[in-house]
Amino acid sequence: MIFETHQLNSPISEYIESIFHFKNFIPDHSIERVIPTGHVFIIFELDDIPRNTFDNTTLKPKKTFTKAWISGIHKNYISISAHPESEMFVIQFKPFGTYPFFHFPAADVSNKVLSHEEVFGEELTLLRENLLKKETSLDKFSVAEKWLTNRFNESKAPSNELLSVVKKLETEPITNFNEATKNYPYTQKHLIDQFKKYIGVTPKYYQRILRFNEILKQIKQKESISWSQIAYQCGYADQSHFIKEFNHFSGFNPQEFIKQEFNKDEPNFFPLDREG
Repeated sequence: MIFETHQLNSPISEYIESIFHFKNFIPDHSIERVIPTGHVFIIFELDDIPRNTFDNTTLKPKKTFTKAWISGIHKNYISISAHPESEMFVIQFKPFGTYPFFHFPAADVSNKVLSHEEVFGEELTLLRENLLKKETSLDKFSVAEKWLTNRFNESKAPSNELLSVVKKLETEPITNFNEATKNYPYTQKHLIDQFKKYIGVTPKYYQRILRFNEILKQIKQKESISWSQIAYQCGYADQSHFIKEFNHFSGFNPQEFIKQEFNKDEPNFFPLDREG
């Protein structure tokens, strides 16, 4: 299997978490659950294999995507297909990073997976064609970086005041919300509007996503877990609130999650039909 990542140059590196290319991926499952992290993705298939999203309850196919699609910030989990012999190229934006490249509010794609035509017309079709023409991962990265650089509009970058709040929430995801936002110089309404524009959800909801991801970090690879202690440490009012929140973001209750050994998997992708 090939899995390559690329270090972008400044200034676009300030807004993009990573870009990566993988080939000949052989999963041990066909459907996986994806937990929200706050990121937005542009995803290219380079193998001509259609991808599906599924109904979270019935696991019946909902939509099919080919060539390229955009996955906005999600408010809870989604179910997607996984395929053998996959080749994909992915641009992962930082939670506040899309507006300088998309030139429209992040809220427009939040809680959605959209085909590339719905967002960029045929622009991503051309980019995909250029990616396919390149043999090596490095050459593909150069093509993508050129596209991102051409699209980047620095005047649409988030303010330092907003970034300060985002950084506070990210570094201390279980901090008191009022404490995290107390130094923001404008009104709460202004802060909410800025979060919807740059991140796609309200600041309180974003903190909920971060807090749940912090829980996943705390329980990863652990053999013994005290759920009551984790609920208390992460600031939940009581254990029932914690369980409800866990189910909202993962689709599992905590005990079921551990029984399936999902805490031993990748932190945000959980196979639903793994053999054995």
